[in-house]
Amino acid sequence: MLPILYSYRRCPYAMRARMALKLANIEVEIREISLRNKTAHMLQMSPKGTVPVLILADGTVIDESLAIMQYALQPSTHMGFLELIAKNDTNFKQALDAYKYPERNPKKSQTEYRQQGEVFLQQLENMLQQNNYLLAATPNFADYAIFPFIRQFAAVDSIWFENSNYPKLCTWLKSLVESDLFKSVMEKQPTYVE
Repeated sequence: MLPILYSYRRCPYAMRARMALKLANIEVEIREISLRNKTAHMLQMSPKGTVPVLILADGTVIDESLAIMQYALQPSTHMGFLELIAKNDTNFKQALDAYKYPERNPKKSQTEYRQQGEVFLQQLENMLQQNNYLLAATPNFADYAIFPFIRQFAAVDSIWFENSNYPKLCTWLKSLVESDLFKSVMEKQPTYVE
């Protein structure tokens, strides 16, 4: 029996989990869910009702994307990537959500939320002056964990992003979007029905 991965194709958390599993050559049964109609089994396994949810053959449930990545890739923790991913998953993610949905966040303008996110973009741009990828010359755990969120940020206003002061980040993003790995994990799956 294959492990089961409950996923939603466009969710950045699910994207990074799928990329890690694919990189590790861990075969799973992907169950694409509808966010409006979550299956009873998924909710039984993970009552919080968010994706991704990985159910191993022994019944172990892993329902956090970074935990799935760590399970699949077993990274060393000395590389300094955990702090960077934490910044992505907290402050940057909050700015991204507000920038993406300004109507839900009327306290500031969309531009102000974009500027909040740019603090992290600038940090990544600075890091990419050293290497083609974050923390290394080849894609690593940090790249795969952060990339789906930068992709979402860029998509809010792609013309602005492509003309921004982040040329290294644009190149980095393009290389990951065009990678065979990303294309393979973004193949459409039928919605799973119990």
